[in-house]
Amino acid sequence: MDEVEVVVAHSERATLRVGDVFLKVDADQARVDVEVEAMALAPVPTPEVLWRKPPVLAIAAVPGTALGRLGEPSTASPVAWARAGAAVRELHEAPLPPWPGRGLDELAADLDGECAWLVTNGVLPADLVTRNRQVAEAALRPWTPVFTHGDLQITHVFVDGDEITGIIDWSEASRGDALFDLATLTLGHEEHLGDVVAGYGTDVDLDVIRGWWSLRSLLVIRWLVGHGFDPSAPGCEVDVLRSRM
Repeated sequence: MDEVEVVVAHSERATLRVGDVFLKVDADQARVDVEVEAMALAPVPTPEVLWRKPPVLAIAAVPGTALGRLGEPSTASPVAWARAGAAVRELHEAPLPPWPGRGLDELAADLDGECAWLVTNGVLPADLVTRNRQVAEAALRPWTPVFTHGDLQITHVFVDGDEITGIIDWSEASRGDALFDLATLTLGHEEHLGDVVAGYGTDVDLDVIRGWWSLRSLLVIRWLVGHGFDPSAPGCEVDVLRSRM
């Protein structure tokens, strides 16, 4: 019998691996609905859905290894990073999914609330939050919505050699800003931004990418702390914020 590996577990959801099968347990069925439909619509490699019996979704493992991890040098080649950028471009050129994403006003309000919480609770120094709030302004501008993955961390992109073999974890997919996906993919790995942009194949505003690095990091710290993750680990969100100083 295969060993059961706990991939991730917190109060919102858990993912287990048994051999080549991932079992995702999520009480929010609307989130699972999004994940299943997004994988069906996306024009890029995604995991095969094996079966679904709420609250469990079973999907097949994709071959290869993750593009990298926060806080660690990526062993993937520049070509692999460029092909990741090309895959993201293919996704962004696909027809929009039928459900919306967060609007600009909601995003700005969330950012203000998280910045206030970080300072009031002494989680981060006020000057660090203020500086990154200023950098984040570049991302707070109107955008043309595209089909976005919504949580395109490097651990969600799998490669085998130079080839993209699969993109996983689609529960945050929606209509959104193309540069948010590019920023999430390169968060903490600024040295590979040029490769990704080259593969993406069109001009992008690098100040907006940097704005999203700050914005995303500011938004997720409270959630990470509350769910047992450490955003202050080397190379992670707090280091991303410090790099803007």
